[in-house]
Amino acid sequence: MELRQLRYFVRVVEAGSIGRAAMSIGMVTSALSQQISRLEGELSTRLLQRSASGVVPTDAGLAFFRQAQLALRHADDAVQAAQQARLAGHVSVGLSSTTAAILGAPFLQAMNERYPDIRLHLVEALSGHLADMLNGRLLDLAIVFQAESARRWSIMPLLDEPLFLCARRDMPELPAGQTTRLADIAHLPLVLPSPRHGLRALVNNAFLQLGQTPRVVAEVDGLSLLMDVVQLGSAATIQPSSATARIAPGQLHMARIDDAQLFRPNLLVSLSDDELSPAALAARLVLADVSRTLAREGKWAVVTLHDS
Repeated sequence: MELRQLRYFVRVVEAGSIGRAAMSIGMVTSALSQQISRLEGELSTRLLQRSASGVVPTDAGLAFFRQAQLALRHADDAVQAAQQARLAGHVSVGLSSTTAAILGAPFLQAMNERYPDIRLHLVEALSGHLADMLNGRLLDLAIVFQAESARRWSIMPLLDEPLFLCARRDMPELPAGQTTRLADIAHLPLVLPSPRHGLRALVNNAFLQLGQTPRVVAEVDGLSLLMDVVQLGSAATIQPSSATARIAPGQLHMARIDDAQLFRPNLLVSLSDDELSPAALAARLVLADVSRTLAREGKWAVVTLHDS
């Protein structure tokens, strides 16, 4: 099997027609069709379902298509790195909104300083969506908070961060002090992310262990909008320490929740090592290094810092 065969197959699937694909790459249709048939012969399986209107991938073809895209991207990155004689390529990294608040800009800056020829693509999304994107090979790396949906992931525990109660200072019945307990804030109206969000699952489980249910009055799946709602003063929220990076000092009352079982683990996950390009491997090391540096310098409050 040759790289050009992979390129031919990917182009056919993208075009939805052998004829259109042949025209786009300057080949005779019969020659391209022969290449696809030869590829199917080598794999001993049918990759395309042919019809009068074009072609669509079979289940085997779709699986092969996804891996072929990954292989071609790595091959292109390798060529670029060799041509420039230094590490280069493209890396996609996923961060949740809260993690991006504290880690996104420092990570981007560190990558630009250490590997200026690596093109970085940062994606901000819910942790559950990041897991789906990683499984779909749309991301190389991500920081998530649970790994139940892992499919051949490489998983590196980074740190565990505490949770904070955040509310406007004049909110009624707000407990005083820089620390609090979950049982002492169970009566407060809360605005939280929806159950799809990993943070919501943590909070729900913590209340469940106390035999209580959080008093959720609104669900908001965007950090900026959620904090705008908190600023109105009718509801508080529970957020990890990373989310507080975008809160100006004195802007809100923030009390660390000291329940021992309530913290958010941060897991650096990636495709398996044999699937990662050299650029992605380098980005993974930088992401871990920047995370731990922020924690050691006191810029990211943590419960536990896991060594590499």
